[in-house]
Amino acid sequence: MEQRLDVIDLLLKFLSAPSITPDDGGLLAYIEQYLSDFEATWINEGGVKNLFLTKQFGKGKHLCFAGHVDVVPAGEGWDTNPFVPMIDKGYIYARGAQDMKSGLAAFVQAVRDMDQATFSGRLSLLLTSDEEGDGTYGTQIVLKYLDTIDLLPDYCIIAEPTCEVTFGDAIKIGRRGSINGYLTLYGKQGHAAYPEKAVNPIHQIAPILSEIAGHNLDDGDENFAPSKLVITDIRAGMEVTNVTPNSLKMMFNVRNSTKTTQETLRQFIDEKFSGLAYDLVLEQGSYPFVTNRDSYIVQQLREVIDEVTGVETKLSTAGGTSDGRHIAPYGIEVVEFGVINDRIHALNERTSIQEVENLYNIFVKIVERF
Repeated sequence: MEQRLDVIDLLLKFLSAPSITPDDGGLLAYIEQYLSDFEATWINEGGVKNLFLTKQFGKGKHLCFAGHVDVVPAGEGWDTNPFVPMIDKGYIYARGAQDMKSGLAAFVQAVRDMDQATFSGRLSLLLTSDEEGDGTYGTQIVLKYLDTIDLLPDYCIIAEPTCEVTFGDAIKIGRRGSINGYLTLYGKQGHAAYPEKAVNPIHQIAPILSEIAGHNLDDGDENFAPSKLVITDIRAGMEVTNVTPNSLKMMFNVRNSTKTTQETLRQFIDEKFSGLAYDLVLEQGSYPFVTNRDSYIVQQLREVIDEVTGVETKLSTAGGTSDGRHIAPYGIEVVEFGVINDRIHALNERTSIQEVENLYNIFVKIVERF
């Protein structure tokens, strides 16, 4: 077994590895050795490494910690080397400090330090090197394998950065889905001096834009904000002033709740563009999911956060996608909790030592409750 570290030392080691998607930077092998009393299964495909570690302690529930070792590229303009962690005034600066090597270090160390006598079920870690990329060969293929051997967990905690202003202020109990839309509106190219001889798709879409841009497709509910249609790109023409375009292309995105589907979105677009010549392609990048607010894992996590920090935690589904979208469809009750997320993917990404230590303490206490 690897020499025991404290959670901050372990985080600094993780941050020193330039594990840019899908490279794991050697971290998965290190974690395998660090938790050598756990049974290890490697599932590697498509240049992606995935590691599942598990140990049976008793006949109780199966609790899984999930996360990713990969990070996005650092980019130019950092004040320090993004892969040489720097500590200054209680903050640790490095790529991945928030997203999500802090969470990774917290649960790996919590599992290492747990009082095994207090745990009565199965404990596992599901780790991937491709969450920041396409994720095609990441968490979802591990879940498919676990399903075939009847080893899916009952509960899962993803240590993504979730807090907004104060550590402990938000747990993610679900995520919105994401629908990408591609619309092509057809017209008839012509001379700007003879608009009556042309069909200008820009003029056709102009009165429609005010009815669709920023439109709420549903009213949301206690778990989800309204599903809003956000236009991301419109282009047409040849960048000249005397020719009207033959067609126009528009792209948009909807972060959808469980109340809006591809079908209802298509009906909305069909109604607004009725009578016009157009093509519409919709692609569902991810589907919405939510864990019941009364779930044992949700309630226990809220109680432990309050015990450690004194902060009252809200339940949220805001933000982008996460690997929870792959986990929830298997009937696994999944939540996300981690450090403040104000600098994820940004220059000079940082987290605080206190947040990481508190996160570690929370995970230790959560394990004690299973």
